[in-house]
Amino acid sequence: MTQAFTVPREKLRQELDPRSLPFDSTAELQPLDGIFGQKRAVQALAFGLSVKSPDYNIFVTGPTGTGRSTYTQKAVHQRAGHEAVPDDWCYVYNFEQPYEPIALRLPPGVGAALARDMEHLVEELQQRIPKVFESEDYQKSKERVIKQFQEKSNALIEKFRREASAAGFSLQRTPAGFMAFPTVEDRPLKPEEISRLDETSRQQLEANASAVENKMQELGRHLRALEKEAQEQVAQLDKGIGYYLVSLPLSDLKGRYREFPQVVEYLQAVQEDIVENLDDFRTANEQQNPLDFLFQRTKGEKITKYSVNLLVDNSKQRGAPVIIETNPTYYNLTGKIEYKGQLGLMMTDFSMIKAGALHRANGGYLVLFAEDILRQPAAWDALKKALKNQEVSIENMAESYGLIPTASIKPEPIRLKTKVILIGSPVIYNLLYHLDEDFSKLFKVKVDFSADMDRTPANIANYAAFIASHCRQAGLKHFSAPATAKLIDYSTRLAEDQGKLSASFNKMVEIICEADAWAQVDGAPQVEASHVVKALEEKEYRSNKLEERIRELIARGDILIDTRERVIGQVNGLSVIDLGDYQFGKPSRITARTYSGKEGVLNIERESRLSGRIHDKGVLILSGYLGGKYARNKPLALSATICFEQSYDGVEGDSASSAELYALLSSLAGVPLYQGIAVTGSVNQRGQIQPIGGVNRKIEGFFTVCKLQGFTGNQGVIIPRQNVKNLQLKDEVIEAAAAGKFHIYAIDNIEEGLEILTGLPAGEPDAAGNYPKGTFNYLVNKSLEEFAAQLRFHRPWSWLEEEQPAGIGTEGS
Repeated sequence: MTQAFTVPREKLRQELDPRSLPFDSTAELQPLDGIFGQKRAVQALAFGLSVKSPDYNIFVTGPTGTGRSTYTQKAVHQRAGHEAVPDDWCYVYNFEQPYEPIALRLPPGVGAALARDMEHLVEELQQRIPKVFESEDYQKSKERVIKQFQEKSNALIEKFRREASAAGFSLQRTPAGFMAFPTVEDRPLKPEEISRLDETSRQQLEANASAVENKMQELGRHLRALEKEAQEQVAQLDKGIGYYLVSLPLSDLKGRYREFPQVVEYLQAVQEDIVENLDDFRTANEQQNPLDFLFQRTKGEKITKYSVNLLVDNSKQRGAPVIIETNPTYYNLTGKIEYKGQLGLMMTDFSMIKAGALHRANGGYLVLFAEDILRQPAAWDALKKALKNQEVSIENMAESYGLIPTASIKPEPIRLKTKVILIGSPVIYNLLYHLDEDFSKLFKVKVDFSADMDRTPANIANYAAFIASHCRQAGLKHFSAPATAKLIDYSTRLAEDQGKLSASFNKMVEIICEADAWAQVDGAPQVEASHVVKALEEKEYRSNKLEERIRELIARGDILIDTRERVIGQVNGLSVIDLGDYQFGKPSRITARTYSGKEGVLNIERESRLSGRIHDKGVLILSGYLGGKYARNKPLALSATICFEQSYDGVEGDSASSAELYALLSSLAGVPLYQGIAVTGSVNQRGQIQPIGGVNRKIEGFFTVCKLQGFTGNQGVIIPRQNVKNLQLKDEVIEAAAAGKFHIYAIDNIEEGLEILTGLPAGEPDAAGNYPKGTFNYLVNKSLEEFAAQLRFHRPWSWLEEEQPAGIGTEGS
């Protein structure tokens, strides 16, 4: 009976014949160029890179280890190499608004040239200006102005002296100016002499004193006017010399940059400012007072405003820039304004503006990892703001959020034209797509890397070339044809599909490296199939401590698993334990108890809060199956409990729902189930068996327990028929199946599984809904009829009131 459901040996694993490979060693193969098996992702990435619209940024997603990051970076670099080099960006001093530095956009290399030219200009002026102002010609010209001032002022003073003398007063120069004293016979009058003067003489003296005082004030005004005139003449002399000194080199610069009006305008402003602030250069080489910094900025800081802050230098760039930012903090993305401490204050200027990744990637590509940027405070919002506004503003984080209003510089925003490529998991992509309304507007191209690829001859050949490429790049031993075939079969096992190959190249590289290591230990000239097997076995051994501990507990009888007896209401279900780096299958005893009642099927895991939502759904489906199968002409008067025995960590998933149904039906029918056959597979309300995941691990987990307790020749596992294509079992399982020690059964519905587990035919109902005697369903139906009768007998009226629809009476009414 069971032979019809047995999976033949050739379907237990997809194996590659080494003789079908057109080489003896991967050393004969050409290295792989690019990526394979990712046609959709390759086309999507090429499209995304070709679209120039600003909102067509790219999100690269897919499982880790599929080459999504490596290929993306390689493809971006290849495309960027054929594109134009973007412009330089500089910040210069704004002479009209000192706190708002001006951004200059210049062709590649021109920004660096301007920075050098301005540096040379300042150095030249620092040397020339002091020399000219210290020259003999300048000193003579200045002395002439001063001499003229002194001659005019002396003449005025002498005239005033004579007038004062005629009025009886003499002049005396003091630090505060001139003072007039009344005199007699060329000597000052003493206070007592003044007091002895008669009234007329005293009044005359006071009138003369007032007149002298007025004339002395007039003299002061004339002297100040002369001094101002002299200062203006000296200033005009200085400006004339300064203009002459500055105009010559700046005229050369203006001619050199005449194609850039913004630069010419800036140079004109520089010229005017230098002429107005010649003292900053005249004293540049003088020794400064050590205490000057307490009151003003040093001369070196004052001339910093004539420098050029080269924010982005593309003079040595070949093609468009590709920036891969692995630490996308707010400041690393958008740039920052640095500060330095001075007298307890934080000072800054335009020369302390630093570029961020967005500036360096301007005109090119910026590659970011989604998880990294989402972890950084304010970084994601800053990136979106830059992409939406198509400009980068450099500002402190606190200021951008309005937390700490401070007086600082506000650099002019820089126009942004860059394509951002985000690399992240499918979970992050889905969360951003549904929770961030800007995401779908800014990242319109999805590049989705697949976890597997079709197992075609072309992809097998590409896999072999991939192995050859990695061996060459890493300096490893090459693989023989049998070793390559074994590795490709392992790829199919990772994909869990006989028609697929895994795209998890990272895991494949691990086995390539470890197999090479074992070949080194053996001193083999190349890696053989035995080395690949050894690498797989050792890799598993390093991680399967928990699995071996569970086996030990089963062998000692601490974990109750029976693989020989027949038991009513009990079956071995299968689950997978995932440790992250290692997964293994574990059998679990599932039991069911049934009795008359109205509570229905009670999930003990759910009641104890050890059950997940999917498992709860699977248990609820059982009630639907029982009602539709056996209660079409009678009420379902059933109370039942289902339990995963010795389960303490929680249960999730519906892959055990068919096993739970078998235990439940066995309890109802009173027919024992063979414990040597474990069960996996979900079930729907119609009794159809549905596929599950982890089928290989589950089979191998139960196989190990049967091997531990001893084979009987009747043991095996029932799986959904849809999972046959997922089989890629280990050698020992296949050998045991071929020898008749272990069996893999594939079924489509519950009835087929019941026949395997019980040895009884399931039975089909006749037109009246009755099952033939001697069938399993007959026993289940009979038990349910008895339950219904018992419930009706013990509570006739309350049962009828609760069960009968409104308007329908009792039997015989």
